[in-house]
Amino acid sequence: MSLRQTPVALALSVALPIAFAQSAQTAPGRPAEAASSPQGSSASTPTAQPLDDVTVSATRTERATASVPSTVTVIRRKDLDRRDARDLKDLLSDEVDLSVKAMTPRFTAAGASTGRAGNEGINIRGLEGNQVLMMVDGIRIPQSFSFGPFASGRADFVDLDSLSTAEVLRGPASTSYGSDGLAGALVMRTLAPEDLLKDGKTFAGTTKLSLQTVDRSKTASTAVAFSSGDWSSLIQASVRRGHETQNQGDNHAANSTRTAPNPTDIDTNSVLAKLAYRVNAAHQLTGTVEFRERKIDTDVLTGLTVPTATPASTAVIGLSANDRMDRKRVSLEHRYEDLNASWIQQATTHVYVQDSKTEQYSYEDRYTAADRTRYTRYQEHLIGLSSQAQTQWDQHRLSYGVDVSRNTIEATRDGTVPPAGETFPSRPFPKTRYQLAGAFLQDEIELGTVSLIPALRFEHYKLSPSSEDYTGTAVKLSDRAVTPRLGAVWRATESLQPYVQWSQGFRAPTPDQVNNSFANPLYGYSSIGNANLKPEHANSWELGLRGQMGNTVRWQLSAYDNRYRDFISQEVVSGSLATANLVYQYINLSQARIKGVEARAVWDVTPGLSLQAAVAHAEGHSTVNGVESPLNTVQPLRATLRARYERGDWSGWASLQHSNRKKSSDINSTTTAYYAPGAYEVMDLGGAYRFNKTLSLSAAVTNLFDRKYWRWGDVTGVAANSTVLDSYTAPGRALQVSLRADF
Repeated sequence: MSLRQTPVALALSVALPIAFAQSAQTAPGRPAEAASSPQGSSASTPTAQPLDDVTVSATRTERATASVPSTVTVIRRKDLDRRDARDLKDLLSDEVDLSVKAMTPRFTAAGASTGRAGNEGINIRGLEGNQVLMMVDGIRIPQSFSFGPFASGRADFVDLDSLSTAEVLRGPASTSYGSDGLAGALVMRTLAPEDLLKDGKTFAGTTKLSLQTVDRSKTASTAVAFSSGDWSSLIQASVRRGHETQNQGDNHAANSTRTAPNPTDIDTNSVLAKLAYRVNAAHQLTGTVEFRERKIDTDVLTGLTVPTATPASTAVIGLSANDRMDRKRVSLEHRYEDLNASWIQQATTHVYVQDSKTEQYSYEDRYTAADRTRYTRYQEHLIGLSSQAQTQWDQHRLSYGVDVSRNTIEATRDGTVPPAGETFPSRPFPKTRYQLAGAFLQDEIELGTVSLIPALRFEHYKLSPSSEDYTGTAVKLSDRAVTPRLGAVWRATESLQPYVQWSQGFRAPTPDQVNNSFANPLYGYSSIGNANLKPEHANSWELGLRGQMGNTVRWQLSAYDNRYRDFISQEVVSGSLATANLVYQYINLSQARIKGVEARAVWDVTPGLSLQAAVAHAEGHSTVNGVESPLNTVQPLRATLRARYERGDWSGWASLQHSNRKKSSDINSTTTAYYAPGAYEVMDLGGAYRFNKTLSLSAAVTNLFDRKYWRWGDVTGVAANSTVLDSYTAPGRALQVSLRADF
């Protein structure tokens, strides 16, 4: 399907079923006047959103989802409870333009890092990794990093049970948040005491017990909140004990031919505590402490050598791995609100400290050669301040603020029997102080049926490396960026609301991209730094139509065109396989482009019964020296159809997901042909029953028909002639059950 044909097909698929529906008034922009639209619907539940659904991520102010000039997914607390997802990959699985990469672990001690990063990060409309901003309570989630056998992801730093809301913003988010939001942003907020203390309660809580067969996991989670006078508090904790995620591989051999997952034990613990004090009617202080750790012990059977009559001295006869990641933060927030004030009606100031660390250790038992160990540590120490305020007069709502942060990033490699030409311990890049400072200004202007939202941000970044324990050449780097944004929403008729947004974005290079030095002459490859690396820049357009027909149907059509300048990618800059002298380097590609179309619709068929449909298609390429190549991070066409029914104490839902095949012509295979997975359809079913006001039981079956299939994001880069393709299959049929008590 070509991109030219797709807008027509998508428009017809959504517009025809609703063409004869009755139109109704759609309210304008501020939260008190909000109206709903499909993009405000939860990614994790097929129910339509209520008319007062609002987003904060799109403009950093509360605004109706139907009144922002972009596509936003809002997932509220009750949607999180209803979906009962074990991680972000599950939570976002129904979103047609989002994905979370998680390859089956098949890493080795000193070579490949395949799958070791876990849930690596979110892909938004064809970009992923550190090109997507991820934040919890306004604090950046640690960056992803990989080097040799080490790989650290981002998505597993988040505990879904601790969240109150999660929002996904498509398109450059740099005007609001600065660097890293090149493709969009995942903005999450943790639970606060007021999320539980409703209807005048001074004590409330919830407890959940869950079982899931997909990884044989057991989860216990609880949250309690208290209030007394001007004080309130909340404590939330969760514990998960699980194992390897199942696939549909059936070869259980204890060697590299194995396609079943490696035996794994995974322990995850999370704690969140908040204490709030209302100083007076206008001022409130909130302190937060958060801790999350994840331990993974793996018997890496796929790393063992296939037995032979005369094993080589370096044959691997045993391989174990012990990985640990943790994130700790302390923050203090001051909120001010006085709607009757003449100048500043609202203001928020947030100071925070966050420490994160990922450690990975491997022990490799070799036949007669010396055994090898590898230990790599990656850590960040982030301190920051964020402050913003709002002033409203007449038809204007002005918001403005500053964000300042300093992140000290470092990594260390150690072990025994280092590669030829290298000594341990060593640093893959120098310890670096990464500073960001930005200021933004935004105006929301209401002119009758038209909303205009201009915004501007100035950002400065600086990388200051240290030469301590670093053998390569360390260079400093600093630059600045100005990122404007202009959006408009026109409530043309009761059932038709066009919108348009133009925005620019940028992403500063990471320390490991600017400075890195590694060589393995035995295998003929090396990696070098780039002192001339420029920041990536984005120039994005999104054009859409949305409408509401009566009180039963809401729909949206959108098209976007994202152009990137100085797009950063790690490429082979010299050498070849034939000469066994490959040199890798992060470089600025001359340009890259991703364009796509999407359609969404929600139909409230009868009271209690709703249907929701969505489809998305995108194409992308990069251009180097005038030669165009496909971007492998772009997903094939995907579509979903969801239904939900609620009646009394019973509820049920069904979800059908479709993905087109990945065309070989859409895959950039520079040195080898990569596997292109075929099309698939997967159905999930679930339901719940509430016994009384306190106790409820829910259950779900995923991949109901036990379909064997591959997700493109989880098999990217796997050779087409691989003999272990079944390793990368998605899980088969699985059951999850949860018992919940609210008090």
